[in-house]
Amino acid sequence: MFDFIKDMLRQAFISKKKEYYLWLGFLVFLIGLGAISYFKQYTTGLIVTNLRDQVSWGFYIANFTFLVGVAAAAVMLVIPAYIYHFKPIKEIVLFGEMVAISAIVMCIMLVMIDMGKPLYAWHIMWTPNWPQSMLVWDVIVLNGYLMINVAAVSYVLYKLAHNEEYSMKVMWPIVLLSIPWAISIHTVTAFLYNGLVSRPFWNASIIAPRFIASALCSGPALMLLIFQIARKVSRVDISDVAIFKIAELVAYTMAFNLYLYAAELFKEFYSASLHMAPMEYLFYGLHGHDNLVPFTWMALFFNLTAFIVFLIPKTRRHFPTLNLACILVIVGVYIEKGMGLIFPGFIPGSLGEIYPYMPNAEEIKITIGVWACGALLYTLMFKTAIPIYLGDLRMKTPKLEQIRK
Repeated sequence: MFDFIKDMLRQAFISKKKEYYLWLGFLVFLIGLGAISYFKQYTTGLIVTNLRDQVSWGFYIANFTFLVGVAAAAVMLVIPAYIYHFKPIKEIVLFGEMVAISAIVMCIMLVMIDMGKPLYAWHIMWTPNWPQSMLVWDVIVLNGYLMINVAAVSYVLYKLAHNEEYSMKVMWPIVLLSIPWAISIHTVTAFLYNGLVSRPFWNASIIAPRFIASALCSGPALMLLIFQIARKVSRVDISDVAIFKIAELVAYTMAFNLYLYAAELFKEFYSASLHMAPMEYLFYGLHGHDNLVPFTWMALFFNLTAFIVFLIPKTRRHFPTLNLACILVIVGVYIEKGMGLIFPGFIPGSLGEIYPYMPNAEEIKITIGVWACGALLYTLMFKTAIPIYLGDLRMKTPKLEQIRK
């Protein structure tokens, strides 16, 4: 195992391509910018952000919510790969699980950053209000899902590195555990908002299924772009059959997501109660405050356009239109589940006050640094996995006679 880890680290940082080091340097540069801004926030406090008592969850938690969905979307590859043994997807499921690992690491980083000081996490760990606290449950499911995916990826790579087939007796418990666990990480995240009765915008039972539906749209769309980049920069064989099948699955989940979104809009606007104020703020503005209106309509237009492209077989099997649809659905869901969900939960406040929150430069730089950390982690994992996947890297296994001696 020690030699395996040592070879993995060597593979991660050694390359003959100059572009690889330029990419790593660019990511490190972005991480550095984020680290400088985070140091300012750490030493001065959250006052350097635009977060205030009126809006205490902002850009960090918006990105956290989106990335939890990206992590949960790995189940879209696990089910056809291991349950239905669909060979084209089974060959790339490992790379989807790596996306989940990177996304969960970013989620944990964003939560720690939003706390202001990481040491505040000890309050959760040492004095957990369990099982009443949904925050404790969220800590459990996020870290548990991270360990499940790390175990799956490590085991498969270790076996391949020793030129052995991985055992399904080992993988089956991991797979059967990962499927409901993937659903649980976004369900528990939804319950965090859903359980806050003083926030009527979130206090709806439809939040959890909406979270799952949108996650199964944006996560696979992001993976489709990553897979296409991966097969261009490496010799890994990712077939068009796998890509088009994932695109077909996205079409179904997008239909469900838009249906749930329409049901939520009907409930809010048809009832026309006082609780409609956050939705009105999103779509039309409230008392002259309309910061989110253009983003809301843009997200709706992007999602509808992407759905049409994914729904038509000819357009979803044409790479230019497929990639455009992937970008549209990623941006659309990012806005819908980010600023379109988190910000209006606090606007207007419990006393009717309107604080038009938008992230400032420090929050944006810190968040970009977190995304760069996730991209760096995925790049290093991908770089180590490719030579094993292609059979270029194999560990020397001692013979039985040598072990006996």
